Amino acid sequence: MTRLILATRNAGKITELKAILVAAGLPYYLAGAEEFPDVPDVKETGVTFAENALLKARALATATGWPAVADDSGLCVDVLGGAPGIFSARWSGTHGDDTANLNLLLAQLADIAPPHRTAHFACAAALALPDGTEHVVEGRLDGTLRPTPAGTGGFGYDPILQPDGETRTCAELTADEKNAISHRGKAFRALVPVLRETLY
Repeated sequence: MTRLILATRNAGKITELKAILVAAGLPYYLAGAEEFPDVPDVKETGVTFAENALLKARALATATGWPAVADDSGLCVDVLGGAPGIFSARWSGTHGDDTANLNLLLAQLADIAPPHRTAHFACAAALALPDGTEHVVEGRLDGTLRPTPAGTGGFGYDPILQPDGETRTCAELTADEKNAISHRGKAFRALVPVLRETLY
């Protein structure tokens, strides 16, 4: 069976990619980074989502000898010139403090009228092989930012992004509904033909 490692310790991401692989008829053995505890986390020093995804995939492929997939994603707000972007997870200064990040962004946009609150979630997914072969694909979810959070699902900025064509925020969607339209889901699905061509 073809082996593949996903650069994450997030069980939800592994489940999501596994389901996409199975649906595509690619029943690879998919491992998460926790199966390789001796491999250190990679510093995200890139200045784009694609660069950060490649850094993580490349490091894992080199360390494990397995084909590796990694993703990097964030929220890009048009009126802020694409920020928070790659700094989405640490926008408030503390990495992973979703509440602080959300509150700071809402405060920064407090005087911005609804027509100018357009934004999108962006995701780059990278595949790196031990032989140095690399591919990057991208996905995005466009929407508008609500002035107040709504919903208890998801994480990060999900409670304020209302996808185009929806009346609910990402945090009000079911997991299946969100995965069907999400930036990460789109990027992972765009990887399928690359995997089909690259891995045997």
